[in-house]
Amino acid sequence: MTEDRKMLEPMATVVSVVLRILLAVAITGVVVSVVHGSWGGFSVCIADESSSSSSTPGGFAAESGAQVDSIPRYCAGEPDAHLRVLDALGSLPSSLLLISGLYLLHRFFRGATREGVYTVPTASRLRLVGWWLLVGSLVVAFAEANARAALLAALASNVDFSAGTVLSMWHFPYLAVLTGLGVVTFARITRQGVAMREDLEGLV
Repeated sequence: MTEDRKMLEPMATVVSVVLRILLAVAITGVVVSVVHGSWGGFSVCIADESSSSSSTPGGFAAESGAQVDSIPRYCAGEPDAHLRVLDALGSLPSSLLLISGLYLLHRFFRGATREGVYTVPTASRLRLVGWWLLVGSLVVAFAEANARAALLAALASNVDFSAGTVLSMWHFPYLAVLTGLGVVTFARITRQGVAMREDLEGLV
């Protein structure tokens, strides 16, 4: 197992440290928000990037040949609980996906160190990481787009919550999807390698 542990470093240590740091930051943020009551002390804002104006906003000057566009940004000075929830849902799922993905990756490294890299459980854990990243990134992107579209519709009188508004807020997670597909493919290759290794050991 020593050689397997060497192959997994330094990535295994980095993932473990980053996961602990993120969990500590998240827990500290929740505790501070509850103790100081900052949950209701901030404004809720969202920019409508699908629309813009050519009128030059005051205080911004462009170089010769360049133009400054105005993008509307809507803010609620005293947001209610509904607006705060929509605002949180516009970014919180990405953080949850990051932390949960790091946890699954940490679990994969621990299992690979304990049981070996070329084993069926290790390949299964790696496949889970890939599918979680692939499907999770799509779900999170769609959920956050819906939340931002709903928030914009609630703050802008000329915007309705519709499929068009959701699509304008949706950013396809190309890198996460491609990475997830790559991890799933590598897990399949690893699983096939395990089967071939078992066949060779049986022949010997």
